[in-house]
Amino acid sequence: MARVDYARGGINPPHTHPRATEILTVIKGTLEVGFVTSNPENRLVSKVLRKGDVFVFPIGLVHFQRNTGHRNAVAIAALSSQNPGVITVANAVFGSKPDIPTDVLAKAFQVDRSVVQKLQAKF
Repeated sequence: MARVDYARGGINPPHTHPRATEILTVIKGTLEVGFVTSNPENRLVSKVLRKGDVFVFPIGLVHFQRNTGHRNAVAIAALSSQNPGVITVANAVFGSKPDIPTDVLAKAFQVDRSVVQKLQAKF
């Protein structure tokens, strides 16, 4: 279990837990939460949660949280494994060492190589 504190406008960026399902309970504030189903649908399932609300993020799916309230928010996250792992999408894709080849990412994201290089430089 973990306590997560969100500043006003703060996020827990898109990430996944390859070895655990996560259950999030809002203790204070308002959070927009969501996860993306697997291929080929890739459908966003999202909801705005308030104090006392609970949301489940299925094992291995990319998910996020964002504080949409006017004050700080607090949630408790429970994971179904003592070793859930975490992969933050942006860090993994644009911050890998060594870099994923620029041309591979440019083709995957359908953008110019210069866009990929700018993103990689941030990580």
